[in-house]
Amino acid sequence: MSRITAAVACGILLVGAAGRAQAQVKVIPGDKETVTATVEAVEQGTRTVVIRTKDGELRSVQLGPNAKIAEIHVGDSVNATYYENIIIRKKPAGEPDVDTLEAAAHRGASKAGGSVGIQQAITATITAIDMNVPSMSLSGPRGWSYSSKVQDKKALEQVKVGDKVDITWTEAILVSVTPAKK
Repeated sequence: MSRITAAVACGILLVGAAGRAQAQVKVIPGDKETVTATVEAVEQGTRTVVIRTKDGELRSVQLGPNAKIAEIHVGDSVNATYYENIIIRKKPAGEPDVDTLEAAAHRGASKAGGSVGIQQAITATITAIDMNVPSMSLSGPRGWSYSSKVQDKKALEQVKVGDKVDITWTEAILVSVTPAKK
Protein backbone atom coordinates (compact mmCIF):
# COMPACT_ATOMS: atom_id res chain seq x y z
CA MET A 1 0.00 0.00 0.00
CA SER A 2 2.96 2.35 0.44
CA ARG A 3 3.55 2.59 -3.32
CA ILE A 4 -0.11 3.42 -3.78
CA THR A 5 0.05 6.06 -1.06
CA ALA A 6 3.14 7.63 -2.63
CA ALA A 7 1.48 7.68 -6.02
CA VAL A 8 -1.61 9.35 -4.53
CA ALA A 9 0.68 12.05 -3.14
CA CYS A 10 1.98 12.70 -6.64
CA GLY A 11 -1.55 12.70 -7.98
CA ILE A 12 -3.01 15.12 -5.46
CA LEU A 13 -1.39 18.05 -7.22
CA LEU A 14 -3.17 17.06 -10.40
CA VAL A 15 -6.66 16.93 -8.90
CA GLY A 16 -7.13 20.63 -9.48
CA ALA A 17 -6.14 20.32 -13.11
CA ALA A 18 -8.76 17.60 -13.52
CA GLY A 19 -11.28 19.93 -11.95
CA ARG A 20 -11.13 22.38 -14.85
CA ALA A 21 -13.45 20.11 -16.80
CA GLN A 22 -16.11 18.31 -14.76
CA ALA A 23 -15.32 14.80 -16.03
CA GLN A 24 -11.72 15.25 -17.10
CA VAL A 25 -9.53 12.26 -16.31
CA LYS A 26 -5.85 12.38 -15.39
CA VAL A 27 -3.71 9.24 -15.64
CA ILE A 28 -0.67 9.24 -13.38
CA PRO A 29 1.84 6.63 -14.55
CA GLY A 30 3.34 4.80 -11.63
CA ASP A 31 6.36 2.68 -11.17
CA LYS A 32 7.38 -0.09 -13.50
CA GLU A 33 10.15 -2.08 -11.95
CA THR A 34 11.73 -5.33 -13.07
CA VAL A 35 13.77 -7.44 -10.67
CA THR A 36 15.84 -10.45 -11.63
CA ALA A 37 17.01 -12.76 -8.87
CA THR A 38 18.37 -16.24 -8.26
CA VAL A 39 16.71 -18.80 -6.02
CA GLU A 40 18.95 -19.45 -3.00
CA ALA A 41 16.64 -21.68 -0.93
CA VAL A 42 13.21 -23.29 -1.13
CA GLU A 43 11.36 -24.08 2.09
CA GLN A 44 8.47 -26.37 1.14
CA GLY A 45 6.83 -26.42 4.60
CA THR A 46 6.41 -22.65 4.86
CA ARG A 47 6.07 -22.18 1.07
CA THR A 48 8.92 -19.67 1.25
CA VAL A 49 11.52 -19.03 -1.43
CA VAL A 50 14.69 -17.11 -0.62
CA ILE A 51 16.05 -15.15 -3.59
CA ARG A 52 19.23 -13.11 -4.12
CA THR A 53 18.93 -9.97 -6.24
CA LYS A 54 21.65 -8.80 -8.61
CA ASP A 55 22.71 -6.36 -5.85
CA GLY A 56 23.33 -9.31 -3.52
CA GLU A 57 20.31 -8.60 -1.31
CA LEU A 58 18.49 -11.63 0.09
CA ARG A 59 14.68 -11.53 0.14
CA SER A 60 12.18 -14.08 1.42
CA VAL A 61 9.01 -14.47 -0.60
CA GLN A 62 6.09 -16.50 0.68
CA LEU A 63 4.16 -18.14 -2.16
CA GLY A 64 0.41 -18.58 -2.30
CA PRO A 65 -1.32 -21.96 -2.26
CA ASN A 66 -1.59 -22.20 -6.06
CA ALA A 67 2.10 -21.62 -6.84
CA LYS A 68 3.97 -24.67 -8.08
CA ILE A 69 6.64 -24.52 -5.37
CA ALA A 70 7.72 -28.12 -5.98
CA GLU A 71 8.98 -27.07 -9.42
CA ILE A 72 11.26 -24.32 -8.06
CA HIS A 73 14.88 -25.25 -7.34
CA VAL A 74 18.01 -23.60 -6.02
CA GLY A 75 19.76 -21.84 -8.90
CA ASP A 76 16.59 -21.06 -10.87
CA SER A 77 16.26 -17.52 -12.18
CA VAL A 78 13.23 -15.44 -11.19
CA ASN A 79 12.13 -12.42 -13.22
CA ALA A 80 9.38 -10.22 -11.75
CA THR A 81 7.93 -7.04 -13.25
CA TYR A 82 5.78 -4.77 -11.07
CA TYR A 83 3.59 -2.03 -12.55
CA GLU A 84 1.19 0.52 -11.09
CA ASN A 85 -0.77 3.57 -12.17
CA ILE A 86 -3.44 5.87 -10.80
CA ILE A 87 -6.36 7.60 -12.47
CA ILE A 88 -7.90 10.63 -10.74
CA ARG A 89 -11.14 12.19 -11.91
CA LYS A 90 -13.14 15.05 -10.44
CA LYS A 91 -16.59 13.61 -9.92
CA PRO A 92 -19.60 15.41 -11.40
CA ALA A 93 -22.30 16.34 -8.88
CA GLY A 94 -24.96 13.67 -8.42
CA GLU A 95 -22.91 10.78 -9.78
CA PRO A 96 -22.97 7.74 -7.44
CA ASP A 97 -19.89 7.00 -5.33
CA VAL A 98 -17.68 4.02 -6.19
CA ASP A 99 -15.97 1.54 -3.89
CA THR A 100 -14.73 -1.52 -5.75
CA LEU A 101 -11.87 -3.98 -5.49
CA GLU A 102 -11.18 -6.46 -8.25
CA ALA A 103 -8.41 -9.01 -8.54
CA ALA A 104 -7.41 -11.48 -11.22
CA ALA A 105 -4.67 -14.08 -11.36
CA HIS A 106 -3.30 -16.36 -14.05
CA ARG A 107 -0.87 -19.18 -13.40
CA GLY A 108 1.92 -19.67 -15.92
CA ALA A 109 2.27 -22.86 -17.92
CA SER A 110 5.27 -24.03 -15.93
CA LYS A 111 7.05 -23.40 -12.67
CA ALA A 112 5.64 -20.80 -10.25
CA GLY A 113 5.25 -18.09 -12.85
CA GLY A 114 2.08 -16.20 -13.56
CA SER A 115 0.45 -12.84 -13.16
CA VAL A 116 -1.69 -11.06 -10.59
CA GLY A 117 -3.59 -7.82 -11.07
CA ILE A 118 -5.52 -5.73 -8.56
CA GLN A 119 -7.64 -2.67 -9.23
CA GLN A 120 -9.32 -0.59 -6.55
CA ALA A 121 -11.58 2.39 -7.16
CA ILE A 122 -12.98 4.70 -4.48
CA THR A 123 -14.73 8.01 -4.29
CA ALA A 124 -12.93 10.37 -1.92
CA THR A 125 -14.13 13.68 -0.54
CA ILE A 126 -11.87 16.70 -0.09
CA THR A 127 -12.15 17.40 3.65
CA ALA A 128 -9.63 20.22 4.09
CA ILE A 129 -7.58 22.65 2.02
CA ASP A 130 -4.81 24.81 3.48
CA MET A 131 -3.56 27.36 0.96
CA ASN A 132 -0.78 28.49 3.35
CA VAL A 133 1.04 25.13 3.29
CA PRO A 134 -0.43 24.38 0.53
CA SER A 135 -2.07 21.03 1.29
CA MET A 136 -5.28 19.08 1.13
CA SER A 137 -6.91 16.18 2.97
CA LEU A 138 -9.18 13.49 1.60
CA SER A 139 -11.46 10.89 3.17
CA GLY A 140 -13.13 7.87 1.67
CA PRO A 141 -14.86 4.58 2.44
CA ARG A 142 -13.91 2.30 5.35
CA GLY A 143 -12.16 5.07 7.26
CA TRP A 144 -9.63 5.79 4.48
CA SER A 145 -8.00 9.20 4.84
CA TYR A 146 -4.99 10.91 3.35
CA SER A 147 -3.31 14.32 3.59
CA SER A 148 -0.61 15.68 1.32
CA LYS A 149 1.21 18.85 0.41
CA VAL A 150 0.31 20.18 -3.01
CA GLN A 151 3.00 21.84 -5.09
CA ASP A 152 0.75 23.68 -7.54
CA LYS A 153 -1.35 26.30 -5.74
CA LYS A 154 -3.21 27.11 -8.98
CA ALA A 155 -4.37 23.50 -9.21
CA LEU A 156 -5.47 23.60 -5.58
CA GLU A 157 -7.52 26.74 -6.33
CA GLN A 158 -9.62 24.67 -8.78
CA VAL A 159 -11.19 22.49 -6.04
CA LYS A 160 -12.99 23.16 -2.79
CA VAL A 161 -13.81 21.33 0.44
CA GLY A 162 -16.67 18.93 -0.25
CA ASP A 163 -15.68 18.19 -3.87
CA LYS A 164 -15.48 14.50 -4.71
CA VAL A 165 -12.87 12.69 -6.80
CA ASP A 166 -12.73 9.13 -8.06
CA ILE A 167 -9.33 7.50 -7.52
CA THR A 168 -8.52 4.23 -9.31
CA TRP A 169 -5.33 2.33 -8.46
CA THR A 170 -4.09 -0.51 -10.66
CA GLU A 171 -1.24 -2.81 -9.67
CA ALA A 172 0.05 -5.82 -11.56
CA ILE A 173 2.95 -8.23 -11.21
CA LEU A 174 4.21 -10.72 -13.77
CA VAL A 175 6.57 -13.44 -12.59
CA SER A 176 8.51 -16.00 -14.60
CA VAL A 177 10.88 -18.72 -13.38
CA THR A 178 13.60 -20.13 -15.61
CA PRO A 179 15.31 -23.39 -14.62
CA ALA A 180 18.99 -23.23 -13.74
CA LYS A 181 21.35 -24.39 -16.49
CA LYS A 182 22.66 -27.86 -15.71
